[in-house]
Formats: sequence, C-alpha cells, structure tokens
Amino acid sequence: MGTESIESSFLSIFALISFFIFLLTSKFSPIIKSGVLLDTDFEKPQSFHEKAVSRSGGIAAIISISIFFVIYYLLYSKILYEYIFISYSMFLIGVIDDLKVKVKPFKRLLIMILMLFTFIYFFQIKILNIDIPLLEFIYNNHFFSSIFTVLCFLFIINGANLIDGFNGLLSLNLIIINVILAYINLENANLEFSLLIIAQIIILLSFLLFNFPKAKIFLGDSGAYLMGSLISLNVVITNNLTPQISSFFFCTLLFYLFFEVFFSFFRKLYEGKSPIYPDNKHLHMLSFYKLSAVYGRDKSNFLNSIFINLVYLILILPGLYFMEHPNLSRYWFFILLLIYVIFYSRLYHLTKN
Repeated sequence: MGTESIESSFLSIFALISFFIFLLTSKFSPIIKSGVLLDTDFEKPQSFHEKAVSRSGGIAAIISISIFFVIYYLLYSKILYEYIFISYSMFLIGVIDDLKVKVKPFKRLLIMILMLFTFIYFFQIKILNIDIPLLEFIYNNHFFSSIFTVLCFLFIINGANLIDGFNGLLSLNLIIINVILAYINLENANLEFSLLIIAQIIILLSFLLFNFPKAKIFLGDSGAYLMGSLISLNVVITNNLTPQISSFFFCTLLFYLFFEVFFSFFRKLYEGKSPIYPDNKHLHMLSFYKLSAVYGRDKSNFLNSIFINLVYLILILPGLYFMEHPNLSRYWFFILLLIYVIFYSRLYHLTKN
C-alpha cells in the first residue's frame, strides 16, 4: 500500500472519529456540571440566539485535534510541539470563559499575550517572508520578530472570537482559508503539512454539521481561540514554505479576521467606548439587522453567514491569480480594506435609519 493510500485511510478514519466526538459532545455536554456550558446569556450584545445552546464545540475540537496529533506521529514520527503548546494554551484561556469563570477582558488578553510570546519565542516561530522593506530588521532580531508574530496571532485569534456569533460564520470562513492553504501546499508538494490542514478542515466540517443551519452546539471562546491559533500557525508556516508567494496574499486571505478587530478597535475609541468590551456594531451584526428586516431573525442567522462568506470568497479569489506578484497583492489588500470601510459605512447608515 502506497504512502498516499495510508494517509487517505487515516484521514477517513479520523473523519469518522471526529464526527462521533462532536455527536457525543453535543448530546452530553448540556448535562455537564448542571449545564455550566450552556449559553443562556441572551442579553449580551453579541448574542443572536434565543435558546440555550452548549458552548462545547471547543472541547470536541481539542479532543479531535489531539487524536490527529497522535495519527500524525504514527505516520511521520514527528511531534508537532508548536501546534500542541500554542493551541492547548489558547484553548485553556477560552474554556475558562466557557465554564463561566469571571476573568476581566484585559487580564485575559494579558495572559494570552504572555503565553503566545513565550511559545513563539521559545519555538522560534518567525514570519520569514515579509514584503515590507521597513520591517526587514526583524529578520535578524529574534525578540522583535517574536513581538511582531505575537501581534499577528493576536489579531487573528481575537478576530476568530469576534466573528463567532452566528451559525457557521466563523467555521465557513476558516474552511475557505484552510482549503486555499491546502491547495497551495499540495501544489508545492508540502504533503505532510497539507495533511495537517486537511485534518482541521475535517474538524470544522464535523462541527458545521451540528452548528449550521440550526445550532445544536457552539464553538465557544475555547473553540474560537483554538481554531484561530491553528489558522495563524497554518498561514505563518505556509508563508515560510512558499517564499515565491507574496506575504500580502496571505494578508488578503486573512483580511476579514484581521480588519474586523483593527477597525472595531479604532471605531470604539472614536465612539468613546472601551475597545476590549463587546458591542453590537460589528459588520456581521449590521448585515444581520438588515437581513432580519427582510427574512426574519431566525432565518437570517444562518443566511448572514452565507452572505458574508460568499462576499468574502468573491473578494479574495482574484488574489489567487496574482499571489506571486508582490505589488499587485499589496494593492489588492488595501483595496479590500477600502471596500470593507465603504460596505460598513453603507450598512451602518441603512440600519441606523
């Protein structure tokens, strides 16, 4: 039996295992510790559900990815230390909130920064391919390189948590990103790494079966932080393995997760609000309000996820055609940011009126 057949067999088995893990988690999580994982806070700004749903998707995801780490070791005799330490630490930070342990947002952010810096510095995780001449000095300075990488991780991880408010919104977005990353790595013969990305796609698809269109389970903070950290590592490693591809293409790929956090931070400061506390004026929320006026609140929950991810996909696809051209990739990235601002402004005025 060839190596590819063995890998395909393992992925098939893993897909079944992952599905049953999410099935059992969705079935039994409501009874864990008197339903401590149930999301019953319907008054928070980012809440758009009307029934108690378990925030145990992150638990199922961490169990599934842990099993895959074992499969990966059996196939290649390699331990994915950076993935294990970073994903587990981010999961633990998120699961504290899912278990309703009160931790102030600033303290949680500080813990996240310290953990990320520790592991990124220790494992020497660097973004080697950067198409910004002014930042070339970070190549030779491990400390500043680690700080820059931590900032990138923070934007993506918190962006993942920020958009995780509607059925399928985050998971569909991450599936699109991972499918493109898998395609790039397969085209460049990075087969081992492609297997890791495909495994994450399987986990996200397994979760989607129980979250879309009707939610039986949520990812929760633990799942959003976990999957956000995984996608961050996927992009950094793909960027390093394919130096012929412009780093601005990967910025384009992550522009929605990144700019949602970046734009919201400065918007809240402008409005005189604390940038670390949630509100209900994010892009995906404004589009939901507009859709709900036409299709009703219940149906608009999943339609909003389809709409946003369809627009996102249409906007990033052109970048695939010139991903090896730094200037074109750079221009397209900034055009996307401008489109976001125009689209947000238009939605804001429509919902306000």
